[in-house]
Amino acid sequence: MTTEVINPSTGAVFTTVPSLDLAATDAAIERAAQAFPAWRAVAPGDRARLLRRFAAVVDAHIDELAGLEVRNAGHTIGNARWEAGNVRDVLDYYAGAPERLSGRQIPVPGGLDVTFHEPLGVVGIIVPWNFPMPIAGWGFGPALAAGNTVVLKPAELTPLTAIRLGELALEAGLPEGVFTIVPGKGSIVGQRFVTHPAVRKVCFTGSTEVGKSIMAGAADQVKRVTLELGGKSSNIVFADADLEKAAASAPGSVFDNAGQDCCARSRLLVQESVYDKFLALLEPAVKAFRVTDPARTDAEMGPLISASHRKTVETYVEGSDVAFRGDAPKTDGWWFPPTVLLAHSTDDPHWREEVFGPVLSVLPFTDEEDAVRLANDTEYGLSGSLWTRDLGRALRVSRAVETGALSVNSHSSVRYWTPFGGMKQSGLGRELGPDALLSFTDVKNVFMAMGD
Repeated sequence: MTTEVINPSTGAVFTTVPSLDLAATDAAIERAAQAFPAWRAVAPGDRARLLRRFAAVVDAHIDELAGLEVRNAGHTIGNARWEAGNVRDVLDYYAGAPERLSGRQIPVPGGLDVTFHEPLGVVGIIVPWNFPMPIAGWGFGPALAAGNTVVLKPAELTPLTAIRLGELALEAGLPEGVFTIVPGKGSIVGQRFVTHPAVRKVCFTGSTEVGKSIMAGAADQVKRVTLELGGKSSNIVFADADLEKAAASAPGSVFDNAGQDCCARSRLLVQESVYDKFLALLEPAVKAFRVTDPARTDAEMGPLISASHRKTVETYVEGSDVAFRGDAPKTDGWWFPPTVLLAHSTDDPHWREEVFGPVLSVLPFTDEEDAVRLANDTEYGLSGSLWTRDLGRALRVSRAVETGALSVNSHSSVRYWTPFGGMKQSGLGRELGPDALLSFTDVKNVFMAMGD
């Protein structure tokens, strides 16, 4: 059984990949389970060297990996090179972990008490189609560093870079079964990660609806989960902000990757005293946003991932109050222009729901309290930004907005050395940084009696 891989820039099939059935999935999991005892026993320095070697091999293939992602996911070449480089950087960062995965000595009477961080076993990672490379690395980097083996299911629409990363891991010297790519349907492969008793943790990035079902299924075996789910992040612009800079940066905060980003600042809140001025500054920035062949080095946005997803995005725009739009190619492929909509109510679907496309909703607010109220009026809490010159306000609002990652006077959400994850229905647990590593371990406490 195979799956067709389509170039979203053209709508044309350009290759096929295997789609594994239940038996093949079980076999991959069993190989990972069999490889686990030897992998956890690898000396910390040797495991670190293997991960550094893996990072070096990825670095040598950045252009190849980026080219695959341009064709398979429609990412701009600039973004795709960054994404491949992020995999390298995550591996390099966690290569420093095996020799530093230290426990504690706790004072107790009558003996010695120490703790160890023990690997869990097999970790199942389910990767979405919007950022196939980096999100894969955020899971397998710390999981492997902690001594676990990994089975990874790429999205059906975008399997190519994951498959190639699996090949590069073997080329770097990782033993067979330590890092295995398992392409196939979520209902077969992903669900088996949830139900197979050898898989001791599932990392999932995707919709909140699917994340809830994975969490419910994992409860049957008390299986650990890390969930990075939906988002409807706010970009809050106060009247005292550098309006020119905030307007110039706003398109990239929501139209990057064609808006197919859980961190997209798709709700723009502008203080009412500068609302009209800000929209006047925003319009030329949106219209200048370059939507073109993603292989071009000047491309800022490529196509949407599929025809069906484009139809979904269109439903949010139809009948809505369109302020202005940018341009997009009128050729084959799943193109959609950057679009700015005026929200007249917080119940407007484009304001309330995750569109996951290049659609920005704008709403004015009165004061700081109103901005926080509107920003928090959502079931999501993944990321966001606020713009102000007032340091006190920046600190107050940062603490008040219910979101896992927030930037002041910028739109940065992700660094591989700082934690990333959501609040409320945007997820559970943290990826990246020092926080992620320990989530792939169990703490074992050992007491040794001393004396006669």
